[in-house]
Amino acid sequence: MTKKLYYENAYLKEWQTTISQKIEREDGYYVLLEETAFYPHGGGQPCDAGEINGIPVSDVLLEEDEVLHKLERMPEGTQANCKLEWQLRFDHMQQHSGQHLLSAVCRDLYEANTVSFHLGTDYCTIDVETLDLEPSKLAAIEIAVNCKIYENRAISSYFVTPEELAQLPLVKQPKVTKDIRIVEIKGVEYNACGGTHVSSTGEIGIIKLLKTEKQKGNTRIYFLCGFRALAEFNENVRILGALSGKFNTGKDEIIDRIEKWEQEHKLVQTDLAGLKEKLDEYLAQELLVESKDVIAHQFDDKSLKDMQNLATKVASKTDLPILFISTSENKVVLAHNGQYAQACGAFFKAHLGSYNGKGGGSDKLAQAGFSSGEDALAFYKFAIAQLKGN
Repeated sequence: MTKKLYYENAYLKEWQTTISQKIEREDGYYVLLEETAFYPHGGGQPCDAGEINGIPVSDVLLEEDEVLHKLERMPEGTQANCKLEWQLRFDHMQQHSGQHLLSAVCRDLYEANTVSFHLGTDYCTIDVETLDLEPSKLAAIEIAVNCKIYENRAISSYFVTPEELAQLPLVKQPKVTKDIRIVEIKGVEYNACGGTHVSSTGEIGIIKLLKTEKQKGNTRIYFLCGFRALAEFNENVRILGALSGKFNTGKDEIIDRIEKWEQEHKLVQTDLAGLKEKLDEYLAQELLVESKDVIAHQFDDKSLKDMQNLATKVASKTDLPILFISTSENKVVLAHNGQYAQACGAFFKAHLGSYNGKGGGSDKLAQAGFSSGEDALAFYKFAIAQLKGN
């Protein structure tokens, strides 16, 4: 059985030990150590990382009572010099201890018990048994949990017997009946947990609640602790500074400036839509005058939506088929008013495959996209010939 040093000292960063077994499996190389501080996956907490004899540890697994360390290659000899990736370990300790404290505050303030916990790479979540957490309650939770941090309450862990366990006011009864490990936040709670934790709430640093969402009758709370919260704050300051520079104003006036910009943008869009409508009207008249068998035109910078709108407008004024191509988007549109014999969608379905095109549509309007400008143009010329033949 591997001696688990992470239970004795969560702050151990380097140690020397003996490799007790080397295992080669289909998915890679593994070693067993007589003693290890590498924490394996479990209890909602990811595994540690680091090195054994300079070889990166890519995964840590718990099988029965043994801790397996997956390595990029098999080490030589039996002596092991082990080094933990401390920044990752301490991050996990901050997040996990922060979760315990946050769950305790949610329970004590609003009787919202935690049913699950996820410690991810970018954020952490807890699911609590309530759907009633409006912003004011979340603000109260955030203030209360950070007050607990500033009180710098001691956090300790220890193993208890079943008899000792029965005397503790546990948050939730553990599923195991032996090797029961308790994590105690002094004056806050006793919790059965096998994870690694900081030694006091002050080391959590800060807990920042990010957002909530409904999840199967519960509420999922997204949060960050410690250095993760600091990194999020720094990123937000960077973004805020960029916006201040962009709008040439102080941070307190950014919202007003954005709202003003949105109003101006809507007015510009309205004016642009009116001008585009007039331009399409002129262009439609010009196309009607120039065409006889089929109304075809090549655009260099028109979007698919704009071509569809123009094609519909032209179709309302003639019985001829309308064929447009956008060389900037490699898109083709075919339309008519219903008096033309050939169904647009059926025509595209019959011939697009020969030109590496994909698309479809109704009898009166169809559109297609092509993998290259050459294919789009070739189909466009083919379609003109076919439509003229009809």
